[in-house]
Amino acid sequence: MERETPEPAPPPTFLRGEDSSSARARFECMIRRVQAEVCAALEAVEEGSGGGAVFREDAWTRPGGGGGISRVLQGGRVFEKAAGNVSVVYGVMPPDAYRAARPEAAAAAGAEKAGPVPFFAAGVSSVIHPNNPFAPTLHFNYRYFETEALQDVPGAPRQWWFGGGTDLTPSYIIEEDIQHFHSVQKQACDKFDPRFYPRFKRWCDDYFHIKHRGERRGVGGIFFDDLNDHDQEMLLDFTTGCADSVIPAYIPILERWKDTPFTEDHRAWQQLRRGRYVEFNLVYDRGTTFGLKTGGRIASILVSLPLTARWEYDHKPEVGTEEWKLLDVCINPKEWI
Repeated sequence: MERETPEPAPPPTFLRGEDSSSARARFECMIRRVQAEVCAALEAVEEGSGGGAVFREDAWTRPGGGGGISRVLQGGRVFEKAAGNVSVVYGVMPPDAYRAARPEAAAAAGAEKAGPVPFFAAGVSSVIHPNNPFAPTLHFNYRYFETEALQDVPGAPRQWWFGGGTDLTPSYIIEEDIQHFHSVQKQACDKFDPRFYPRFKRWCDDYFHIKHRGERRGVGGIFFDDLNDHDQEMLLDFTTGCADSVIPAYIPILERWKDTPFTEDHRAWQQLRRGRYVEFNLVYDRGTTFGLKTGGRIASILVSLPLTARWEYDHKPEVGTEEWKLLDVCINPKEWI
């Protein structure tokens, strides 16, 4: 397992000898820009509410190739914890990591018995946990993968694909906010293919399913993975458009609710829902699994988890309450627009 090397500042690029016009180079440029813009927008919200918390930045490199930038703000006036990661890594991954990244492709290629797989993976991810229970948690992640032939399957072609999505996890159902959020996702999708939003909205509902609970993590958004069924240039532009939609989708909702008064009961319910967030990320999330199995930077991999969460024995909200309405939507996903 490779250990990362801390760096005093991020290098201009984590790539080695890559043409600036390549998909790898352009994707790295995009994710670093998006990270900077989202962190700046969140710091502006924090400052606008009288808070002084700012993002701490850690840069690191990986001996086998690549590196990353982790930015974390915690203990703020608006944000309990907000994190934005960029990683650009490459080298060779073990077979179990390949199965985590592409379970269907690995099975088709007989990767159960295959050797290490040369790979490239780059992505930007962010999770934002506000203090106020009426301000929803937001998650987004956009990534680009390439794999070479399995080492014991010579002659196989290089594979590439895009993945990602943006999803909303409120503690309380505020339909106007959820409709706004989904409308922005749909607009980003419709610029490229009107079939994308319904397809990726359904995929999001299915992916963020906490199977042992029989409920979804939140109210969804869009999600896609292993996406290579269109021209690479088009999908790079599409992924960029989705990443650029994060700020207009989320910041207006955050501004509306960040200073709303709340009770200890509201806070306790938020903590219970954050417990569900932890369960999904540690048990089901493919990105977390991939990072752990490729010897990734643990602090960055687990940065999505909230500072605090809560579990109560056999907790069930009373039917008809606002808390029950949220749970009902998580069990029975609905169309918002």
